[in-house]
Amino acid sequence: MAVDIPEMKKQILLRFLGAVIVLGLMFFLPAGTFDYWEAWLYSGIVLIPMFFAVFYFLKHDPELLVRRMEMKEKEKEQDTIIKISIILFFIGLLIPGFDYRFGWSNVPFVLVIFSNAVVFLGYITAILTLKENSYAARIVQVEKEQKVISTGPYSIVRHPMYFGTLLMFVFTPLALGSYLALIFFVPFIPLLVFRILNEEKILKKGLSGYADYCQKVKYRLVPLIW
Repeated sequence: MAVDIPEMKKQILLRFLGAVIVLGLMFFLPAGTFDYWEAWLYSGIVLIPMFFAVFYFLKHDPELLVRRMEMKEKEKEQDTIIKISIILFFIGLLIPGFDYRFGWSNVPFVLVIFSNAVVFLGYITAILTLKENSYAARIVQVEKEQKVISTGPYSIVRHPMYFGTLLMFVFTPLALGSYLALIFFVPFIPLLVFRILNEEKILKKGLSGYADYCQKVKYRLVPLIW
């Protein structure tokens, strides 16, 4: 897969700046102030590792970034799940700012710090998964050269990327100091379950050796649970 590195750098920079601007607007406009330390901490936890990870993969695995930048799901079920997730995600990120402004929640300092640590752990899990599997695209698909990965985090659960995502989503509201926002993030759990079940049907059908891998690694998402 030929990759235009200069063009890729430009796209990455634009997307990163876009993410910074969007997060800033979503956090600080509802809060009505920049004096919202939970949002500053969370933004650093999310954006700083993202910056270094993206440029690591740009150097060592640019093909992965090409796959990760593709957004349009080809499967109808997956497309529906993603659309619902995006709506919940954006509403869920707006609520904490209003929560901070009007004082609806009183999340203890220790719980905010702990939750940010879990979000960071989830992000690192996702990065390690990407490092292990160059075919970990953002959309559900099977490529010609794709092989089953059973090493690293894939030796523990079949979907370590989603495990990292689960940690991030469940603890994001608390990391931002909001109990109320949990209402919009908790539904990500069943959405991830549906996404995984549908994805595994596709992988078992199109990816040679995946059915055998499922027999070897019993747990899909959370070790010892499911």
